[in-house]
Amino acid sequence: MDAGSDEPNGVLPVDERNPIILCNDGVTDNWQGEYAMLFASTGGPSLAGIVINDGWPWTDIEENMAGWQELVNAARDSGMEGIPDPLASSSPSLARPEDGDIDSTEPNRSDGARFIVETSAQLSKPSRPVVVVTGGSLTDVADAYLMDHTVTERVVVVSALGTTKPDGAAMGLPNGQLDTWADVIVARKFRYVQVTGYSYDTDADVPSSELSRLPTNAFGSWIDAKRPEIENAIDQAGLLVVAIPSIVGDVTQVEQSTEDSEGIPLLTAAPDGPARVVSSIDTALGVERFWDMLLDPVTFATD
Repeated sequence: MDAGSDEPNGVLPVDERNPIILCNDGVTDNWQGEYAMLFASTGGPSLAGIVINDGWPWTDIEENMAGWQELVNAARDSGMEGIPDPLASSSPSLARPEDGDIDSTEPNRSDGARFIVETSAQLSKPSRPVVVVTGGSLTDVADAYLMDHTVTERVVVVSALGTTKPDGAAMGLPNGQLDTWADVIVARKFRYVQVTGYSYDTDADVPSSELSRLPTNAFGSWIDAKRPEIENAIDQAGLLVVAIPSIVGDVTQVEQSTEDSEGIPLLTAAPDGPARVVSSIDTALGVERFWDMLLDPVTFATD
């Protein structure tokens, strides 16, 4: 029992009490990592790992790793706790087998997939599965299934990708186009939540008018330096629906069974579908929480 109940807060099967593993590529285009570290340092969700890959356009794994390590160092130097080092996981997109059978797929056996399998075995509980929050390709997650089918009993996948459709969603741009066969595997085999409801302004999280309020530590300096490089604020949406259940708006149950003419997997509304599409979120509430955590002295143990 946790906090008096094992039931999730909100409409999704996970909430701020579930440990998370981040899977992403570049560090500079959105605030997913900063949000995750702030939550980890202020009560949850805890951050069980950070798996970094080299998905397009962030194709230099060494550069990606260096950026994430710099963020980790800034957080730790500022007194933030529960911040793990990033783990590199470079592997090719999964290939659809000739027979079209998911279980015939040749696994990569990547370091990221291995980490998901092993960490979920250590941390998952029946009422508190590990949440893999992705902001890039689903390759490592699908690879984890190919290595160990039982990982689906221990993991829920929450991904910021794709677009909303009248009858569900597509698993394409952004992020979903990177490995469409991995998309199919994850949507069919895991408890899967796709977050397509992003309507962010790139300046919304850290507007120029608020720069003077940033904490005077390494984490604040990192945010200040990174702000001009922000290209979108998409990847963090997947994290926010876990950490702040009340942010979730419209949710549709779906199943994956078809693809569009370009090979993009489609999620179609189905009353008993095993997956969910979150098509709207209260982004203003996320920004409000971001600044509450940034300005709370408890966030930075050394302050």
